[in-house]
Amino acid sequence: MTQVDVTRNLLAQLPAAEDGKLPPVELWYPPYCGDIDMRIARDGTWYHQGTPITRPAMVRLFSTIVRRDPERYVLVTPVECVGIQVEDVPFLAVDVEWSGSGREQALDFLTNVGDRVAAGAEHPLRFEEQDDQPAPYVRVRGGLEARLNRAVFYRLMERVEEGTHEGRSWLGLWSRGSFFPVAPAE
Repeated sequence: MTQVDVTRNLLAQLPAAEDGKLPPVELWYPPYCGDIDMRIARDGTWYHQGTPITRPAMVRLFSTIVRRDPERYVLVTPVECVGIQVEDVPFLAVDVEWSGSGREQALDFLTNVGDRVAAGAEHPLRFEEQDDQPAPYVRVRGGLEARLNRAVFYRLMERVEEGTHEGRSWLGLWSRGSFFPVAPAE
């Protein structure tokens, strides 16, 4: 069976989506069938057999069946599970909207695959450093995250304020009553 056949077979197994709901991939545990030649690049581009997937609807469909298992990222259907390569995280946050300020502020992110994420306790922000550069992330669903693109990160930095985290003073962001530390306040 070729990679294209495997991909077509995978898509054919998906049940019809109901009212825009995502498939319940967290409930599906079919046998692992090995890896396929699919990769999500750090810039959010999805590749199949080395070629970018250019149809947004196809990328969106695949994005609804991706899951993070302890040992790998997989695409999963009720009857098949295949491994894929993910260079960083599967999604990018490409826009942010906010309302309110201080503890009452609400941050809402839009991902490159059309997911809307309301940052807060269930969808926390985290900030780390990679190669001396900030690497900000927001949890999208399950164990999946979106990295904030540079423009979104810079827009958020205009909203940073001082708060307390683990007994220390930090610069960070509020969203829906949760404080997300960015850097120690000096």
